[in-house]
Amino acid sequence: MAARRARFGLVGQLWFQVLVGTAAGVALGWFAPAWGAAMKPFGDGFIALVRMLVPPVVFCTVVHGVGRAGEAGAVGRVAGKALLYFLALTLVALVLALAAVNLTQPGAGMNVAVRAIDARPVAAYAAAARHQSPADFMLGLIPSTFGSAFTDGNVLQVLLVSVLFGFALAGAGETGRPVLRLVEALSGVFFRIVGIVMWVAPIGAFGAIAFTVAKFGAGSLVGLGKLIAEFYLVSAAFVVLVLGAVAWAAGVSLLRLIGYLRDELVIVAATTSTETVLPRLMQKLEDLGCEEQVVGLVVPTGYAFNLDGTCLYIATAAVFLAQATNTPLSLAQQLSLIAVALVTTKGAAAVPGAAFVVLAATLGALNVVPVVSIALVLGVHRLLAEAMTFVNLLGNALAAIVVARWEGAVDLTRLSARVGLRRLAPAAA
Repeated sequence: MAARRARFGLVGQLWFQVLVGTAAGVALGWFAPAWGAAMKPFGDGFIALVRMLVPPVVFCTVVHGVGRAGEAGAVGRVAGKALLYFLALTLVALVLALAAVNLTQPGAGMNVAVRAIDARPVAAYAAAARHQSPADFMLGLIPSTFGSAFTDGNVLQVLLVSVLFGFALAGAGETGRPVLRLVEALSGVFFRIVGIVMWVAPIGAFGAIAFTVAKFGAGSLVGLGKLIAEFYLVSAAFVVLVLGAVAWAAGVSLLRLIGYLRDELVIVAATTSTETVLPRLMQKLEDLGCEEQVVGLVVPTGYAFNLDGTCLYIATAAVFLAQATNTPLSLAQQLSLIAVALVTTKGAAAVPGAAFVVLAATLGALNVVPVVSIALVLGVHRLLAEAMTFVNLLGNALAAIVVARWEGAVDLTRLSARVGLRRLAPAAA
């Protein structure tokens, strides 16, 4: 892929190809909706290809990192720091989103009658939300068998068996060395497969966006334009103010980090799925100088626990629906919303349509805003998800860098040279 970029310049850049595919998808969905809707298998196929690679990539990375370190205390320390960071950032995201949606009030004046809402399109999401209790989530971390962790599509289950396998391998001493070398070799093979799969990313983006435009069209965009504009603005504010401040404290230029991850960010925005770039994200963070053990623990865990964009979405959508249905929310109830969302945003990891399920679960637990009202945002969910997944990905990349710096597990020279606040001066002769 690197050779292709060097040979073809801008045309060989993955982010540019994905943008071209996205533009073509928008055009097809707009001018030929029937054809655009038929492109859905291309988007679904690309996402399925990448999801197929996520379990082995996570397993190899975590096992190799833990197996080399061999210290349970080190792994626990990294996990503890990561979870503390995740909790702080998601709390900030919820508070910021609540403040913004109360200030702008995008749902005010809609006067939607709850009895007139057709609940059938969202019945499946509401049913899934009822099975996302904290106890169900904790039990869901344990796979039925060792092998089922790789077939059920739950990243946290893969992470659990990987950590256990890594500890066992480290404890085996010299006997485990050949297995560790095999895992390292397999890791290289799987990352090569990821590179091959990325060749079809523009086609996947084309299919995903063509279907979205064809299915929802401009009607949803116009009808809920205030909500879309408000959410994009609050997402931008979170990136600039919060992630920008965190990046500065970590000695990282947020703009340079965005540039470094431009391929992944464009793919995520087009496919509205952060899983499509999880293997590449882990590889790129290691290339920045972050140690394998930290990347292997923080990134997969962050995909379930560090959903900054999802928190922005949940708080914004919940209050918007209250405004649209003329349901008053007191300060105490909004504080309860924060507490509930801190739990529900973690409880729907690896659930299809997770953000929508989380929204239904949050409203159900709050028991103030009618759950059926989520049908109002169903038509623009994918449009909102483009900003939501962008924030999620960038937030997880930055989390890995922060924890790596906190742990002293990063090559500062490589990090500064690529995404530092300033470019390093050439070394003196």
